[in-house]
Amino acid sequence: MPHALIEVRRERSVEEEVALIDAVHGALVAAFRIPAKDKHVRLVVHAPHRMAAPPDLDQPDLLTMVSVDCFAGRSPDAKRRLYAEVVERLEPLGVPRDHVSIVVRGLPAENWGIRGGQAACDVDLGFQVEV
Repeated sequence: MPHALIEVRRERSVEEEVALIDAVHGALVAAFRIPAKDKHVRLVVHAPHRMAAPPDLDQPDLLTMVSVDCFAGRSPDAKRRLYAEVVERLEPLGVPRDHVSIVVRGLPAENWGIRGGQAACDVDLGFQVEV
């Protein structure tokens, strides 16, 4: 049950914003093999002056930062798949590959409270974390 945060520098249409969320969620499903119904993705739109962009970007307003908090245990290959999936799914939405930055933070399951206040380490998650 990864939690993803997408941060961008300009507003888009509702359809485009939903497509960004669906793209990142689809990447998580493909790379981390989570259930499709396990969707915890947020989108935050910053005013450009509140989100600095590297000066060498051709289109700084398209800078897209993705942060993923997840249970520890994903392999380096699963993370590599995630990075590739995210950029491949965002590119058709107009986000250049080199304008995407992704951070994955793997946290111990005991650091997650889920399903009515239970520690995730005490719950059958219904999917493999070690992929």
